[in-house]
Amino acid sequence: MTYKTLFPLVAATLMGGTLAASAQDAIITEESVTVVQTPDCSPRYYNSWRDGWFIQAGAGVNLPVQEGFREGKKHIGATYNLGFGRWFSPYFGFRFSGYYGNVAEGMVNGGTLHYRSASVNGDVMWDMCNSIAGVNLNRPVSVVPFIGIGGTYNHHFGGATEFINVTNHGHKRVNSWSVPVSAGLQFRFRLCRYVDFFLEARATFAGDNYNNVVGDLPIDMAFQATGGLSFNIGGKNFNTYDPCAEAAYIASLNDQVNDLREELAVTGAALAAAESQLPCPETKTVEVVQAPVEETPMLTTVRFTINSARVTSTEMVNVFNVAEYMKAHPNAKVTITGYADKNTGTADYNQKLSERRAQAVYDILVNNYGIAPERLTKAAEGSSEQPYQTNNWNRIVIFSQD
Repeated sequence: MTYKTLFPLVAATLMGGTLAASAQDAIITEESVTVVQTPDCSPRYYNSWRDGWFIQAGAGVNLPVQEGFREGKKHIGATYNLGFGRWFSPYFGFRFSGYYGNVAEGMVNGGTLHYRSASVNGDVMWDMCNSIAGVNLNRPVSVVPFIGIGGTYNHHFGGATEFINVTNHGHKRVNSWSVPVSAGLQFRFRLCRYVDFFLEARATFAGDNYNNVVGDLPIDMAFQATGGLSFNIGGKNFNTYDPCAEAAYIASLNDQVNDLREELAVTGAALAAAESQLPCPETKTVEVVQAPVEETPMLTTVRFTINSARVTSTEMVNVFNVAEYMKAHPNAKVTITGYADKNTGTADYNQKLSERRAQAVYDILVNNYGIAPERLTKAAEGSSEQPYQTNNWNRIVIFSQD
């Protein structure tokens, strides 16, 4: 072979390799990898409009700090309280409360002014313990600061009425209206799921016409201390949602997508290299051998809310996927294993709860989707075994193929 024939062959070989490398580089350069950002895994709390309501009733005392407080005798009157409200989350709530009682003020020179007082307040309440120490719906003692605004109507003035303001017509005022602001602190003591005992202190601040007397203090104040019972309608449970519950499953799917993209890039590069070496105008068929696709393992689970064995509409899609899988694989047998989180309830209760969860999923597969009972096995681990380190994730049913 002479150099005249050898040179074209070498040039063609080098050119073919260069084109193949260029084609492969071009395809690999276009490869992209999907990155899953880990979301904030702190639980989200929510409830329906029917949940979170409470009614409270109590009684206590009030102490006015108004004209003559320094010189006169301090008098304590009785007051009664009734209110209702709602907790929108474990951290914040709103309440309307009403007070009615007698007020007696020690005036100058030994006189005593007494009257009756009725007030209505709207309060914003903050559960300080849940906000700072973490949510615990079974906490025995809670501290709840609150602030509010309302309206007060004082009437039936008697006693040292010579201190009362007069109207433009020279008559003594027989009542007074005011719009006070208030702030206070409530201590709640949990008696059971539906009843709390509370102790509450409130400070009220109003204009100088609160008691129909203008004196040495530009602001009239009153302090109230009450105690009573708070009745929680429907209990104090909140549903939780964990945004990271499906993170592992999504990550596995993302890995499969990236693997397929990599295989596609390698196959495309090999095809481009083969095409670059083909003589023109002849064509040559290149057989692309596709790797066998392995069957994806069963990753489906069914999550439950706290203290519940009901399959929600959101989780029904996972039960449906298992049913479709079993219909597509007539010989497949599946074990349904129920779990409960260990931070809620006793071991005996959690064992029964996990059994109910497994039974609920079993009933849907058999009754709704026609899966033969002999292909299903039920199991329950209660809270003795925790598949996940995150407590909320263990409120779950896990499917495993026999």
